[in-house]
Amino acid sequence: MLTRVAVVGSGSLGIYYGTRLALSGLDVRFLMRNDYTFVKKRNSLVLHQGSTTDTCSPVQIYKTSHEIGPVDLVLVALKTTANSQLKELVTPLLDKETSILTVQNGLGSDTLLADYFGAERVLGGLAFIATNRISPGEVKCFHPGSLTLGDYNHTVRQRTQAIAEHFNRAGIKTRVVENLDSARWHKLVWNIPFNGLTIANGAITTDLLCANPVHCKEVRALMKEVQLAASHFGHTITDDFLKQQFDVTPPMGAYKPSSLVDFIAGKEIEIEAIWGEPLRRAQAAGAHLPYLSDLYRRMKTLSSQR
Repeated sequence: MLTRVAVVGSGSLGIYYGTRLALSGLDVRFLMRNDYTFVKKRNSLVLHQGSTTDTCSPVQIYKTSHEIGPVDLVLVALKTTANSQLKELVTPLLDKETSILTVQNGLGSDTLLADYFGAERVLGGLAFIATNRISPGEVKCFHPGSLTLGDYNHTVRQRTQAIAEHFNRAGIKTRVVENLDSARWHKLVWNIPFNGLTIANGAITTDLLCANPVHCKEVRALMKEVQLAASHFGHTITDDFLKQQFDVTPPMGAYKPSSLVDFIAGKEIEIEAIWGEPLRRAQAAGAHLPYLSDLYRRMKTLSSQR
C-alpha cells in the first residue's frame, strides 16, 4: 500500500509531481535544502498551470533524509550532476518494501540506483512535461504532458501498476511500459535537441529555436539520429513520434528547458547523462551520429568556458 512518499530533488519536477500527489491525499515529504527557509516560512508549495493555480498548504519539508524517515516510495528528481549524493540521500528513506522511482534525465540513473539498492526496488520514469521553477517553492507548468513508468527488470509488476494509478488519480496522465530502455530513448528524441540547441545557439527559448529554419533543420537531424541510435538496440521510434515531439514544442511559447535554466544560472549541466552516455552507447553499437557528436562537443566547450 502506498501512503508515504519522499521527494528527493525539490526542483520544478519534484515539486510538480510531489504537490500533485499531496493534493490527491498522499503523505508527501519533500527533501528541500536551498529553498527550505523561504518555503518553511510561507508553508506552501504553488503550481501554476494555464489560468489555474493550486496551492499545497501546509507542506511537509525537511532538511535531511533522516528527518523524513522510511517511506513507501522515493521519488528521485535530482539532477544527474548530483548523483554522487544519491546513496547518502536515499538510504535513510528505505524500508524493507520501499520502491525507488527515478525521473532523472538521460541514460544511466536506473543502473546506478539498482547497483546501490537492488534492482527489485527500482522503477524508471520518463517525464514528458514542461515546467519551470519561477521562485522558491513555486512552479509554472507550460505543458503537463504525461509520465511513463517501467520496471528496471523489464517486467510489469503489480506494484508498478499501483504506483501508476496513484499518479493518474493525482491528475498526472501515466502509463506503464514493459521496456524501460525503449522509453528512455523515446524521451531523448526531445531532450537531446531542445535541451542542447537552446544553449548552443545563444541561450534562446524553444519558441525562438523553432522559428529559425536553420535551427529547425538541426533539431530534426538530431531527432533522426536518436531514432537511428535506438534502432541499434532493437527499439523502434516512428517518424510520427518524431513529428509529434517537434509539433508539441512551439505551442509551449517561450519555454526554457531544464538544461538551459541551469546554464543561465551558471550551474553544472547534465552533459554526460543527456548527450555523452547516449552517444557512447550508440557509437559502441556501430551508429554514426555526426550531429550528436558535434553537439556533445559544443556542449562540453560551452560548459568548460562557464
